[in-house]
Amino acid sequence: MPQKAVIEVLEGNPSQTEIEVMFNPETYQLSYAASYSEKKIAGLDGPVSQFISGERMTLDMTLYFDTYVPATPDEAESGTSVAKKTKLLSELLLIDGSLHRPPVVKFKWGTLQFKGVVASVKESYTMFLSDGTPVRAKADVSFQSILDVDAAKRQAPFESPDRTKIRTVHESEQLWNYAWQEYGDVSKWREIADANHIRNPLELEPGTKIRLPALATER
Repeated sequence: MPQKAVIEVLEGNPSQTEIEVMFNPETYQLSYAASYSEKKIAGLDGPVSQFISGERMTLDMTLYFDTYVPATPDEAESGTSVAKKTKLLSELLLIDGSLHRPPVVKFKWGTLQFKGVVASVKESYTMFLSDGTPVRAKADVSFQSILDVDAAKRQAPFESPDRTKIRTVHESEQLWNYAWQEYGDVSKWREIADANHIRNPLELEPGTKIRLPALATER
């Protein structure tokens, strides 16, 4: 038998820990991207591009739902509300009370194993019974990958944050670049700003020397 795709809910308190799709997707799209900043420099024909970070990978697909039961010589047409099926997807966008955010899920279908969160769901109802009950629908679903910071650190470990270091600012670099490179946490730019008495982090001048303070508790 063909293998059915499933959406596994990996955490939180969902109404279901696994959602089996009614029909496997006909197609799906995987998207990758990288983020760059551009800096115009006098005397050059074009701007200089600097890599900032990788972007999240996205998985997009359309899922179909059908609960319609055709009429027979003895029975009128019928069907349960297909909204009960599509609601299971839209619920994955809701904030879980125990997590304070939507849950992490995994879309599994054969070799496709995509871990992330449901970023958007767009439902379209295409067929109804005479009483208005929707019995056919499609849902455009977008999943977004999440970065496992601990795994990223193991693959590309950051320098030890338990001693103060000095860095020279280069073109287009900002405090959050140093915070990520040094501590693995962009929010630590504030500690760098405080250590260097920087009031406006957007006005860093190339050539400026800055101190990266010791944060031993972050190890």
